[in-house]
Amino acid sequence: MKKIVILGGGISGYGSAVLAKKKGFDVFLSDAGRVAERYAKVLDEWGVDWEQGSHTMERILAADLVIKSPGIPEKAEVVKALREKGTPIISEMEFAAKYMGRARTICITGSNGKTTTTSLIYKILSDAGFNVALGGNIGESFAYQVATAEYDWYVLELSSFQLDGMYDFRADVAVLMNITPDHLDRYDYSFEKYAASKMRIVQNQHSLSYFVYSADDEAIARQIALHPEMRQRQLPFAARTAIASAAGDGFYAGEEFSARVGDRELTIDCKRMKIKGLHNAYNAMAAALAALAAGVEPTQVERSIYDFTPVEHRLEPAGEKDGVEWINDSKATNVDSVWYALQSMTRPTVWIAGGTDKGNDYEPLKAFAREKVKALVCMGLDNEKLVREFTGVVPEVVSCSSLDEAMREAQKCASEGDTVLLSPACASFDLFKNYEQRGELFKQWVEENVIQNSKFKIQN
Repeated sequence: MKKIVILGGGISGYGSAVLAKKKGFDVFLSDAGRVAERYAKVLDEWGVDWEQGSHTMERILAADLVIKSPGIPEKAEVVKALREKGTPIISEMEFAAKYMGRARTICITGSNGKTTTTSLIYKILSDAGFNVALGGNIGESFAYQVATAEYDWYVLELSSFQLDGMYDFRADVAVLMNITPDHLDRYDYSFEKYAASKMRIVQNQHSLSYFVYSADDEAIARQIALHPEMRQRQLPFAARTAIASAAGDGFYAGEEFSARVGDRELTIDCKRMKIKGLHNAYNAMAAALAALAAGVEPTQVERSIYDFTPVEHRLEPAGEKDGVEWINDSKATNVDSVWYALQSMTRPTVWIAGGTDKGNDYEPLKAFAREKVKALVCMGLDNEKLVREFTGVVPEVVSCSSLDEAMREAQKCASEGDTVLLSPACASFDLFKNYEQRGELFKQWVEENVIQNSKFKIQN
């Protein structure tokens, strides 16, 4: 019996373990940290042998195949030992795809916008009555859904880490939103290595596959130029660079955008969309093209786009009182995401940023900061770089080491007619478990200290 080891007991790991167990493999799951109670319960129900708190290397190195959770880096000792032994290591996506039968996939990646785009594509297909599941970096585990249900379509948000462990997998519709510097610490601080990882979204595609991509993105253009062998049907979308394609395309012209795939086409009035800003026009264009490629009727695509509400933690309104609006953009963990957030601001802005810097170059943000930001509140354990970069760029820069302190400083800086924007440009790991917790605590603080005007104080 083939031995499969699962590294990591999070959502990716537990789902892979269940699928491997269902397919009759000898399964062992190992997590150096702690396995959440809800995942542990499922593992026990399925009779999966698992451990937490350490790695039993003898059992791990005896594996015929290892499925690695995306959060475990290549530099981890357990991964280096497996590589040295020559053990194949794949991702949950690669493993699950082998057992999904005749189902088809729409796969979305990019440095920014992928969660909104993925959620919108899923909504469009679901509204249209498709038998569709949501997975990858969002929703339920892809592998768990393959193990426990049958779907005709999977809409999968894929990170570069997941793509790195995918080899034979082929997306029926691949969507590449953009490529901007992010997670460079995992790619030897090489942007080209990171870009090549993102481009794996199109590997193995053939002439019947679709590739939806931003024609405005120079990094994507460079990657396409490196792959003259590409034969899939290309569906570019753009706001600046009009590139027509025989298969179809999308173009944004100020107040509206058009999207066409074959003889199916539509026009969206962006003023009617509930998600605002140029970045969301890009997201909606990509989603429209992907949905049309999947066979959804244009009228249904239009209805779903107009009905779609903002994704949590991405330019999410958190409340307004005394003429000051508070916006939760905690998911903006890199410079490019913040660029779109600042670009969409229409009022004087008190900007809360900071966290674990990932080697950021803040230069692209300075023009918008000069134009729109009245105060920058830096929230992190080490704010030296942010303070240095924006002193003299914005009128006031304040350094804070906790959420509560940062929120109180932002409240002091804000006046009627202003916006307080949490858009960190950094990872959350210095003060929070993840960007979700950071966003939830931000919203909680606003509700209890601004909307209700209570004395509550969050302890960090």
